[in-house]
Amino acid sequence: MSTGTSTTGAISATPKVSVVRQFMALTKPRVIQLIVFCALIGMVLAVPGVPTWAEVALAAVACLGIWLVAAAAAAFNCIVEQGIDAKMKRTAWRATASGELSNRQTLLFSAILGSTGSAILYLWVNPLTMWLTIATFVGYAMVYTIILKPLTPQNIVIGGASGAMPPVLGWAAMTGVVDPQAMILFLIIFLWTPPHFWALALYRVEDYRKAGLPMLPVTHGSEFTRLQILLYTGVLFAACLLPFVYGMSSWIYLVVAIALSIGFCLYAYWLWRDYSDALARRTFRFSLYHLSLLFAALLVDHYVYF
Repeated sequence: MSTGTSTTGAISATPKVSVVRQFMALTKPRVIQLIVFCALIGMVLAVPGVPTWAEVALAAVACLGIWLVAAAAAAFNCIVEQGIDAKMKRTAWRATASGELSNRQTLLFSAILGSTGSAILYLWVNPLTMWLTIATFVGYAMVYTIILKPLTPQNIVIGGASGAMPPVLGWAAMTGVVDPQAMILFLIIFLWTPPHFWALALYRVEDYRKAGLPMLPVTHGSEFTRLQILLYTGVLFAACLLPFVYGMSSWIYLVVAIALSIGFCLYAYWLWRDYSDALARRTFRFSLYHLSLLFAALLVDHYVYF
């Protein structure tokens, strides 16, 4: 009897775990981690020197609020894109695309996360951060996903403004204002976004074509897209020097920024000269290292320099 009971309990527990994992997957955890990391960099850089315990607590609360609102936007995005997701190998496994979770369940989940995160930011951080966060992720989930993505090959360029906002959110959380330093961080991510996503689109072009999305490689071809990646990485190189030029960082950051930017430009050049799917994948992966290490260098430099 005891064996039967435990077996039944194990069987009944399995679907619950599965459903929890499905809901968590809708929040796109890896993307959200990068968003919160970039917001945290903005928070740290906004505070001169070593933060007090009160500032650490404020940053932790702000990270939680931003995470919840960003997760809500990601879940809502899955509802909007379920038809497209079902046609693409990369996203067909999502519970909204496969029908394992209903739109009503997902919408309720998104509403709970979004309202909770907004309340946290308003009550325990500041109203400016709440409104900026809401505007950022409404821009992502609605303006980018519903309007820009299916209509224009410049969707990544224009929609990149939402993706570039996390450091600004972090800065506003700690200071209550948006200073020029925060906008420099915004500019770096804004210029990084197109070459990052176009490298992905190059080797996923058939998926995007099948889904009917006007990504640049679909509408303008591989060669034109590769040229745009090369040009954007060159402009991005210059933007990555701005923290040093503006006095936000010292030579520590400068050395890392130059090395990473040269690496990204080389990948873009090789991709432009001699394309392969494997090289596009490596370029895409390097772009992730580029942004993460660039911001990590800013963080290290901040404490060494100040």
